[in-house]
Amino acid sequence: MTSLNDLPLRDNLRGLTPYGAPQLHVPVALNVNENTHGIPAAVADDIAAALAVAIRTVNRYPDREFTELRDSLARYLGHGLTRNNIWAANGSNEVLQQVLQAFGGPGRSVLGFAPTYSMYSLLASGTGTRWIAGGRDADFELSPATAVEWVDRVAPDLVFLCSPNNPTGTPLSLETIEAVYNATDGIVVVDEAYAEFGPDGSPSAMSLLPGRERLLVSRTMSKAFAFAGARVGYLAADPAVTDALRLVRLPYHLSALTQAAAVAALAHSPEMLAMVDDIRGQRDRLVSELARLGYTPLRSSSNFVLFGGVEDPRATFEALLALGILVRDIGISGHLRVTAGTEAETTAFLEALEGLGRQ
Repeated sequence: MTSLNDLPLRDNLRGLTPYGAPQLHVPVALNVNENTHGIPAAVADDIAAALAVAIRTVNRYPDREFTELRDSLARYLGHGLTRNNIWAANGSNEVLQQVLQAFGGPGRSVLGFAPTYSMYSLLASGTGTRWIAGGRDADFELSPATAVEWVDRVAPDLVFLCSPNNPTGTPLSLETIEAVYNATDGIVVVDEAYAEFGPDGSPSAMSLLPGRERLLVSRTMSKAFAFAGARVGYLAADPAVTDALRLVRLPYHLSALTQAAAVAALAHSPEMLAMVDDIRGQRDRLVSELARLGYTPLRSSSNFVLFGGVEDPRATFEALLALGILVRDIGISGHLRVTAGTEAETTAFLEALEGLGRQ
């Protein structure tokens, strides 16, 4: 049988492994930061009705400019944005890939701050963009001074800032974002995939967009909107940026069904976001209870908690899995990550972990 090594693979892809968390069928899956609450029944009915209408026209190509969806996203985001500021694709990963296709590529580099979302480096490799992993401050924070020091040191063509950061959950200040933008002539991308889970009134990088044509703010419907399986990501930026992304997107890249489902979901934004408060409560409960059990949870503005003080992460991961609870071993020494699930799921995790004892 032919192996991967037998194929004429591009040199910069050799030795890489695909992105992917374990896909296991367990009673309590808390490993990939999904919204475990699910879509409210009444909203699901409206989405199904929208899909029933859209399916009648799938013999034709969809709206290439996904105009209704861009209008819906602009209304949801506010900040004076219009459809001209909005781009969308099949998940925020595709959005980020298109950004790298347009502004990265061979001979160009992208700076991120490790540990951060592992797809950044894979997307960089896939587009021939050199990935540079900068460092962070204590407890995985990122100050303006540290961020600018790295920008000055490596002069990247793009900077990826994850806010709040995945996998650590740590928030990012607007001061750091502004400092990075002012320190570079390149593209600055702020990935706000988990923005809705921050405390009420948390500032968004959306507020920094006016007058900053090189600033891009990426979001997703996967998390707060419980839409992970629908694959809808988007960004807000200067209209010139969306023009640039049109140069690299595939024709008709958003299906008619995807557009219809997303528009219907956005029409129910209040109902879809009502579960966010409960998720925040379970996240805060995780932080409190993990500390009580002797672990060291990091502060989190996301729907997950990274906690240290785990003597043997792999053994603890396997022991929890044997009990039907799936968390994430992300390769940070002494740490594991757990998603804030429903109250019952969170209780199951905490009781199982306490029963195992420190290990």
